[in-house]
Amino acid sequence: MRTLITILFIICSCALSRAYEIPTEGGKVHNISMPGILMKGDRNYSVYLPEGYERDTLRRYPVLYLLHGLGNTNTKGWVERGNVETIANRVIAEHRATRMIIVMPDAGTGGPGYFNREGWPYEDYFFQELIPYIERHYRVQADASHRAIAGLSMGGGGTLVYALRYPEMFAAACPLSALVTFPARSGQANGGSAIDKYPQVRAWAESAMEPENLPLDLINQADETRLDAFRRVRWYIDCGDDDYLYEGNLRLYLLMKEKRIPMQYRMRDGAHNWLYWQSALPEVMAFVSQAWADGKGN
Repeated sequence: MRTLITILFIICSCALSRAYEIPTEGGKVHNISMPGILMKGDRNYSVYLPEGYERDTLRRYPVLYLLHGLGNTNTKGWVERGNVETIANRVIAEHRATRMIIVMPDAGTGGPGYFNREGWPYEDYFFQELIPYIERHYRVQADASHRAIAGLSMGGGGTLVYALRYPEMFAAACPLSALVTFPARSGQANGGSAIDKYPQVRAWAESAMEPENLPLDLINQADETRLDAFRRVRWYIDCGDDDYLYEGNLRLYLLMKEKRIPMQYRMRDGAHNWLYWQSALPEVMAFVSQAWADGKGN
């Protein structure tokens, strides 16, 4: 009798362990292209689809748009150097974030970043073509309360401006090491002489420093109605204490405090590099998951 009880206990234990087993396969990143009209040709993007996406065809998912930095593309940025697939799988498996779709567009191939310039209407493409395309072709929850945006460096600046320009589009915005103001003491390694040496860097800098693309100006010039729209977005701002862009991020923090725009602000030990951004991604995923759960959107 004791032997029978032992066998039954082992069988039940195995069944329970399978029921609560963390998926080993996890989600996958797919590198794809989509047709475009505004950009006069196909545009690449990468998409992370969480574990179970192909199997559970009735479920719809919130979506995080994740922007790369200068000199990267969708694949060379978050996919290869950011290790997004492994990090997302781990964070979701540990129940620190909900299952989500992560879309990583390419703003580096053939142009100077996320803002409109002559012959490069990227911002229009992002909102008029990319987001509608994703919402037609993937099972996303296509409303602002289940949509978020994040990005690093140049992509952090894009995140800031996009969420300030279109606050009704996002429940949460998470700029990481963001270009807020062009640093006065950038140095050669961080872009100083590179502006003169590399046409793409010059085009990016000129685009980012256009008056309509300056985050601090967008906040300073906002009336109270506009400020209320900013306040409805969940903000998570993160910049390392050794990052050469820290001054602009501190100015952003002080201005948002002055304007009573709620935010979570982090200054952690670290610099302007992938080690820092990989460590930030789990916190971003957890933060946007909470914003979606709270239903705090527009």
